[in-house]
Amino acid sequence: MAIDFTLSAEQRALQSGARAFAHEVLSKVGGVIAPIARPEERFFATQPFYAQMAQAGFVHALFPKAYGGTGMSTLDFALAAEELAAVDINVPTTLLATGLGMEPILGFGTDEQKRQWIGQILEKPTERLAAFAFTEATGGANFDCPDPSAGVQTFARREGDEWVINGRKHYATNGCGWDGKGSHLITVVCRTDPTKPPAESLAVIVVPGQTPGVEVVGYLDTAGHRAVASIRIQFNEVRVPVGNILGRPGDGLAICRHTFSWTAAVIGAACTGVMRAAFDIAFKFAKTDKRSGSVPVIEHQNAGYMLADLKMRIEAARYLTWKACHQLDLTNRASDELAIMAKVYCSELCVQVVYDAMRLVGTDSYTDLSPLSGLMQDALCFPLYDGGNMGVRRRQLHSQLKADGYDPMAAAEGR
Repeated sequence: MAIDFTLSAEQRALQSGARAFAHEVLSKVGGVIAPIARPEERFFATQPFYAQMAQAGFVHALFPKAYGGTGMSTLDFALAAEELAAVDINVPTTLLATGLGMEPILGFGTDEQKRQWIGQILEKPTERLAAFAFTEATGGANFDCPDPSAGVQTFARREGDEWVINGRKHYATNGCGWDGKGSHLITVVCRTDPTKPPAESLAVIVVPGQTPGVEVVGYLDTAGHRAVASIRIQFNEVRVPVGNILGRPGDGLAICRHTFSWTAAVIGAACTGVMRAAFDIAFKFAKTDKRSGSVPVIEHQNAGYMLADLKMRIEAARYLTWKACHQLDLTNRASDELAIMAKVYCSELCVQVVYDAMRLVGTDSYTDLSPLSGLMQDALCFPLYDGGNMGVRRRQLHSQLKADGYDPMAAAEGR
């Protein structure tokens, strides 16, 4: 049987529907947020767009049919994500962050926990956000450090039938919710015993955002992704039921890996969307602008060759992303090598593609005469967030290469 990249009729409809939604709805986001100075106010201003995204079914797509969702595969979600990110990165990132916050529950929650917490999000999908509180205020790359005195310093101690959580987190996207007081649900990465290594103590506990002691203490103003809520949050003697833990202490390592595998693959699609946007700008410029010369820029060989290189990179990123998503779906997340590769490769390629598009357009691309400078600000985020490529992602791949029995052809062969 031949390998076939042909999209089904349903996938083509999904793709065209996401494209239409992006151009009709998300194309307005930039104009709304541009004049707003404060990062939290930019985020709050996107709520009507997120509500329209939820009404269009994108939140339900995150969840299995058995729990009220539409059960969209990772590959199909990536098809839609590329179309959305090609127009706006902010609102789709808020959606992705809700998926990130719910992934620990989807992967490790009991049936009762899934029904409870997925049901709560889907009860009011236009209003309720989830967040994943992973990164410590001191950084997240060494969350799995075996030294109990290092690594994650957010702790949960058990008192009777409650967990009592204390700690500080940064970059808990969506963690403020739409009211600034806390997202509906926060899955918190913590340790249950300061004397034990993460293999015995790392855990993920679900915290309703309105729980006393959850405090949003600030917003990080980022260079790109300007209307994404990148928050600083503290947990001060936060009490939740013992049953809010996912799995048991020590499962946090597997939960974090599972959670970030999904986002790694989908980020490949977001990067492809941003590269597409940069290419379209550069291509239109080259076809229409003469730069005071006698022929359009595209008639010059060096410009034509650069456009060819940009297009090749975009195609390579897209199909690596598709393969990575397919592999996650095929193996139920057991094989995440390609997902990690897609995140690293596509994110770093995105920076290069946007930069080369800027080089082709010239100085105007570094001003408000062109959207390319804004796309560069967005692109620079991709290699740094969601498990930085240097601090986390390459280390993940290195660990796989060192593992006994590693098979270099397994992912390529769909195993």
